[in-house]
Amino acid sequence: MGRVSQAQAQENRRQVVETASRLFREQGTRVSVADIMKAAGMTHGGFYKQFASKEALIDEATARAFGELAQHYKDGLDQYAGQSDAAQRALIDTYLSTEHRDSAAEGCPVAALATDMARDGGESEARRVYTQGVDDFADWLDTKDQDGIIRLCTMLGALVLARATKGSPLSEEILATTREALTATT
Repeated sequence: MGRVSQAQAQENRRQVVETASRLFREQGTRVSVADIMKAAGMTHGGFYKQFASKEALIDEATARAFGELAQHYKDGLDQYAGQSDAAQRALIDTYLSTEHRDSAAEGCPVAALATDMARDGGESEARRVYTQGVDDFADWLDTKDQDGIIRLCTMLGALVLARATKGSPLSEEILATTREALTATT
């Protein structure tokens, strides 16, 4: 079997990071390298040709997830012609939706990775990216009437509780009442 081209190697790496980003949000960072590589359609042995360690992959996958989140803010502002209030309302509606509740793999890295980052306890690049991402998200949610940190914590708590109570009427109620409370003054 011949060597892969540099372009193919870059594409393989991108695919592994994208797959890991989804799996980490869905299952946590404890998902195995073997499972990540299998989901990416590659062999476990190929992992160490691309990454120095699983921690290096966690760093890249976390950065990718927060890059997607930042792009989501930008897209919202573009869609609403720079009107941040309208973009924030739309984001809150999407964030506190049953679709977001039910799709952690494509969802918010703040909610999905919080427990893993708390367990990490170290000074990893992933934790630095996570902390900066939380700060950026809170800044984006800030309004003259509502503090962005409070809004983010409220959204995050509601999403986590809605996911934990999924399948019950309480889950829907958590999403609806929190969405209403956060958009009432926006």
